Amino acid sequence: MAAPPPTLEEAEEASLLVAVREGGEPRRVAFTALYRALRGSVLSLALHLTGRPADAEDVLQETFLQVHRGLGAFRGDSRVSTWVFQIALRAGLQTRARRRDHAEVDPETPLPRDTEAALVARDQAARLRAAVADLPADHRAVLALFAVEGLGHRAIAEVLGIPQGTVWSRLHTARRRLAEVVGR
Repeated sequence: MAAPPPTLEEAEEASLLVAVREGGEPRRVAFTALYRALRGSVLSLALHLTGRPADAEDVLQETFLQVHRGLGAFRGDSRVSTWVFQIALRAGLQTRARRRDHAEVDPETPLPRDTEAALVARDQAARLRAAVADLPADHRAVLALFAVEGLGHRAIAEVLGIPQGTVWSRLHTARRRLAEVVGR
């Protein structure tokens, strides 16, 4: 079983910022630690926003390129991880908006046996993926940050720059729409 991806605590983020401001080798080491700690979460968020692994990889690269360029100027008004998620969210939404074909194109993983139950599960999963893709971008972002990244309502509000009540509302609406699709 693989080890869980590393995460950054607030104190670790503060020490990384100090190292970044020192420049040179400490900056490189700090950026590498930040990348390793947040890579998996950013990639997962990007995949849920774009729906395509290749696009998600592009978003990951764009996100950390912007982080690398802007880390020295980061003021610390929020946690570094919140700032990185904001960058990833913008990059993911821009990537999806630039794509002419908004349909999901990833082939489904073949099932070992095409039993009736497996076919029903495959159909339900396809409908759910389509329903998530059809959600408005702001609802999809809240859902991905909550359900995939495990962020709380306050953290999501910070990342998106919206009130917590709006997070609750968008999450409720997204869940209701998905429940309607799964219930069919």
